[in-house]
Amino acid sequence: MVTRVIKSDDLSYAVEVIAAGGLVAVPTDTVYGLAVNALDAQAVAKVYEVKGRPAIKPLILLVEDIGAAEALCSHIPDAARILAEAFWPGALTLVLPCGDTVPKIVTAGGSTLGVRSPNHGKTLELLRLTGVPLAAPSANISDMPSPKSAQEVLAYFDGLIECVIDGGVTDLGFESTIIDLSSEPYKILRQGALPEEDIWRSLAK
Repeated sequence: MVTRVIKSDDLSYAVEVIAAGGLVAVPTDTVYGLAVNALDAQAVAKVYEVKGRPAIKPLILLVEDIGAAEALCSHIPDAARILAEAFWPGALTLVLPCGDTVPKIVTAGGSTLGVRSPNHGKTLELLRLTGVPLAAPSANISDMPSPKSAQEVLAYFDGLIECVIDGGVTDLGFESTIIDLSSEPYKILRQGALPEEDIWRSLAK
């Protein structure tokens, strides 16, 4: 397989790859992700296989906005809307009760789902063009450093994935902060690029 590097704003090939169940490495504000159609269980299985990711680890989904998240989750608490308004698109992942439309492989059989709107124009455009959520863990071999550029993605997956969208070097360079809003009390599951204090301050307003 030849891995195509897309440097232009024409994402039509990447859209075709996603529609066919293939893998596209995408830039975000945090790190590059390895994206597939999250509603295609067979495509999601490829992500686990290529990354060598344990099947017990759920995947975060990239979505365009909170409206897209609503279609995937059984319930959206007010706190999620507040945080999405404040920080999306951005480096915050919201863990919410999962709905019935998401394949179990995405959540590793669990009842919750992590969703995020990435602050990168090319990946937001890909989400708009494909019309599907993208399962997109970091584009690395599991337990290896997360890639911050298309070149670093190729060092892992050249010849193993269909294409890489080259969006330059990522702005933040490390992963999103994750907050669990599926039940109260809400809790931070991973401290990442967005400071925890900013989250609690927004919820306290």
